[in-house]
Amino acid sequence: MAKLYSTIIMLVLLVGCQSAYYSAMEKVGVHKRDIMLNRVESAQVAQQDAQQQFTSALEQLSQLISYEGGDLAAQYELINDQYEASESSAQEVASRIAAIESVADALFDEWNDEIQQYSSNNLKQQSQQKLKKTQRNYQSLIKSMHRAKDRMAPVLSALKDNSLYLKHNLNAQAIGALQGEYKTIKRDVESLVAEMNKAIEQSQQFIDLLQPE
Repeated sequence: MAKLYSTIIMLVLLVGCQSAYYSAMEKVGVHKRDIMLNRVESAQVAQQDAQQQFTSALEQLSQLISYEGGDLAAQYELINDQYEASESSAQEVASRIAAIESVADALFDEWNDEIQQYSSNNLKQQSQQKLKKTQRNYQSLIKSMHRAKDRMAPVLSALKDNSLYLKHNLNAQAIGALQGEYKTIKRDVESLVAEMNKAIEQSQQFIDLLQPE
């Protein structure tokens, strides 16, 4: 029970901090729409960076399985560096998605509340239609982002497995064993890149929607 209370308190504090942040930004002319636009753009960049990083990790693995002689310990360090960089990229994407979801909730709640303040039924109806359209596009965007993010998990697991296996088996037999893993990782990375492309494209569509007309 104490743990539950602590969690509730943390959530309340977090919400309070977010509300204070949005209020402070609004006082200097930066509204929730602006913040959301900025966060979607940042997420788009993080997705593009992740694409490049996971592709780089695949290329490093490809070089490893065709490696002939030399210092396998150095090869392990390269593979492990790629795994750690890929994990960092995945965490960055997840963080950017969470930031978008946070401001989206605040933006849509505010928008819905302000719709009730219209005295003009015509303007009220137009605003409601724009809100619904934006929410539909947002839901499509966030689902696409989550699909791409979820594709990272199996690739990260495989990269970690390969890194650990190579660490403890620095010999030619280890490289032979990893050759069979490469095809699966290659397929998963290609699937990840395809999902990322969809999410990046939807990010741009949503950015265009939020841009002032």
